[in-house]
Amino acid sequence: MEFSKPITTLSCISFLALYFSLYTITPISSTSLQLQDDFIKCLHENTNVNFPLEKTFFSPERNASIFIEVLESTAQNQRYLTKSMPKPGFIFKPVHESHVQASVICSKKLGIHLRVRSGGHDYEGVSYVSQIETSFIIIDLSRLRQINVDIEGNSAWVQAGATIGELYYRIAEKSKIHGCPAGVYPSLGIGGHITGGAYGSLMRKYGLAADNVVDAKIVDANGKLLDRTAMGEDLFWAIRGGSGGSFGIILSWKIKLVPVPVTLTVFTVTKTLEQDVGLEILSKWQRVADKLTVSMSYIGQFLGEKGNLIEVMNKGFPELGLTLEDCVEMSWIESIVYNSGFRTNPLPPPEVLLQAKSPLGEVYFKAKSDFAKEPIPALGLKGMIKKFLEEDAALVIWTPYGGMMEKIPESEIPFPHRSGTIFMIQYYRSWSETEKRPDLRIKWIRELYSYMTPYVSSNPRQAYVNYRDLDLGQNNHNNSKENFLNAQIWGAKYFKDNFNRLVKIKSKVDPENLFRHEQSIPPLL
Repeated sequence: MEFSKPITTLSCISFLALYFSLYTITPISSTSLQLQDDFIKCLHENTNVNFPLEKTFFSPERNASIFIEVLESTAQNQRYLTKSMPKPGFIFKPVHESHVQASVICSKKLGIHLRVRSGGHDYEGVSYVSQIETSFIIIDLSRLRQINVDIEGNSAWVQAGATIGELYYRIAEKSKIHGCPAGVYPSLGIGGHITGGAYGSLMRKYGLAADNVVDAKIVDANGKLLDRTAMGEDLFWAIRGGSGGSFGIILSWKIKLVPVPVTLTVFTVTKTLEQDVGLEILSKWQRVADKLTVSMSYIGQFLGEKGNLIEVMNKGFPELGLTLEDCVEMSWIESIVYNSGFRTNPLPPPEVLLQAKSPLGEVYFKAKSDFAKEPIPALGLKGMIKKFLEEDAALVIWTPYGGMMEKIPESEIPFPHRSGTIFMIQYYRSWSETEKRPDLRIKWIRELYSYMTPYVSSNPRQAYVNYRDLDLGQNNHNNSKENFLNAQIWGAKYFKDNFNRLVKIKSKVDPENLFRHEQSIPPLL
């Protein structure tokens, strides 16, 4: 298999620590047993495939301890699992596609608001918490995780409940020269991940995971199961980057596989402030980020051998001082393990990717995002570092763009952050359960975000929908004019001009707004 010229992919992660934030919400009452019974009866009436209740249906009234265990099983942000947060009336875990169809039909018939969870990695917990409804249920897709890799067809069908770690592992089982350009953390649920675009270490070479989706299966607001042909190109366009929970329930994706070399090279070079006098390395990284590709740890991945990498770096970024000793050659699947945060020596085996939990562990956090169109001047960088020194633990990650991301038009899919973007910024603040003043952690990250205003995109100030941020505005459950105008504000930040097309598609496929959450695409008034 032929390969084009290798591309170096280096993430600039300004590491000055980790930690996070909290909300207080009045708890809601549980759904009644009668309503649960009505839902179960309706499910039986609308599917011919049996489901054992003890393994698929969980509620505080029927199995309280297991209910909490299931609720917390894949939720990544502990901030939304506190006692004060609203809890679902019950959780249903379908084991067959027809169960999902029946869930939609029954929720609609009984007037029950549903939330859909595949992996639980959403930053503001909208897949397992509702702050806008008096009661709600969760349809948890974690039992729908079948993966079929077709090396000859250069594609893979993967169900929504599978994680990207599982997908990577199953691809590598069959081929050492095939990969998938999705995200870094192996516990990401594939269903929701791709609905936001899904970037990763291969995006400068091959674009986003959403750019490489060739088919999908979705259950619409009428409970119908649709593939690409049946749903039409408008809806197929909308679900690849238009955010989850707005248009239907994704059941599976068909993803085009991409070629990867037998040998990749990775490295991590860490620099202290004292070693980067005048922030010269960080300043230079900005100027080459979208051209080369490369945290103050600089974590890099190169599609090729380390000798070639050294030549590229000596020519384009000698300030980093990369040496052969810094570089480690490995296979693509080993690089996935490395980039997932398992940077031990030796690396754990690829089977670690089959773990359902995030390498970050159980954390409480708040995050925000930005896109940089111009290098941040030295004065701006110094102010940012000063802000960091106020906290004992915080993290900002800079991810380079360019390459294929520069070539794909903004309107190709709903994800619009393409040409002219040098790098994306993620601001991340976490804390432990013993944190006494989490509100101060949230206040700090909001202050940092405000400080960065002059140095990032504007009109609109862009944000990444998979780093969902309810500070940007929320929907109510109604279709009021005020609600719609508010949605246009955050909608422009996530989707730019693509938001208007998303609204039109939403109005066509789900005019009654069955699929809704705090930042779901609203239908036209």
